Amino acid sequence: MSIFSIPVVSLKQFTEGNETEKKAFVETLGKAYEEWGFVSVVDHGIDDQLIDSLYHSVKDFFRMPTENKLKYEIAGMAGQRGYTSFGKEQAKGSDTPDLKEFWQQGQYVEEGSNLNESYPENVSVAEIPEFNDSLYKAYRQFEKAGSALLKAIAIYIDIDENYFNEKIHYGNSILRCIHYPPIKNEPKTAVRAEEHEDINLITLLVGASAEGLQLLTKQGEWMPINAGPGQIVVNVGDMLQRLTNNKLRSTTHRVVNPPREMWGTSRFSIPFFLHPRSEMKLDCLESCIDVENPLQYEPITAGEYLNERLREIGLLKDEEAEA
Repeated sequence: MSIFSIPVVSLKQFTEGNETEKKAFVETLGKAYEEWGFVSVVDHGIDDQLIDSLYHSVKDFFRMPTENKLKYEIAGMAGQRGYTSFGKEQAKGSDTPDLKEFWQQGQYVEEGSNLNESYPENVSVAEIPEFNDSLYKAYRQFEKAGSALLKAIAIYIDIDENYFNEKIHYGNSILRCIHYPPIKNEPKTAVRAEEHEDINLITLLVGASAEGLQLLTKQGEWMPINAGPGQIVVNVGDMLQRLTNNKLRSTTHRVVNPPREMWGTSRFSIPFFLHPRSEMKLDCLESCIDVENPLQYEPITAGEYLNERLREIGLLKDEEAEA
């Protein structure tokens, strides 16, 4: 496996820097997303102590007996809220379920908002009150960091800096807490999560309890990605790739199994999938269409695109989509 490294950028350079520093950040970020689809971000504003607390609560939740966890698996949710048990999700195009169970927390909408009917309520864990509190605080901090990164992306693709503001305000973003349990039997494949691309605009991943994340380079080689202290990994999703007419890359990635001597250990991971509101149109931006890069995609809304993907990965059944 060849040795590559993805660029590291300081978000503070964009949010607090002068015009020269801000311009340099935008250029570095944009070029990285064209080449890799991934960057590591420091000075992102997501509190280290909060993340430590959240990881502690996440581990407490997944250590609970299965019968306790199953109380929080809500039928008809397509895995969008609460608990999803082991082996329920597979990558698009794969027949083999990923070796994981997970929890998903969605948007928090103010009481009285007309969006209350659009989003199901989040699920609270009675046994671990601090889990619920940490999820809410982390969700809001991820939103803030993600919003700043999208401003930089907007500048890079030559649209208004505030283009994404209203589209992601009360967006359909998901905070996912993943547990890859110890491997007890010879697995069918060498991966805990099959190769895939994320569907959303951008994904912010803070830490992980073990190595395993890899991206597929343009050279066709798998490259390990590990966030250093104080870093988060942020990658482009399919919605942003579609919106930019393939200018920015939604890069294939996977989570591989640990060495055999580490099979008895768990892996925990907490990605934040930043989604827009469902009505956002994903029509390719005119600034990203030219003779060398003609129009690649037909019009579709973010909500339609999400439902299509949820069916492909086995979380949404046709009868639920029609309900």
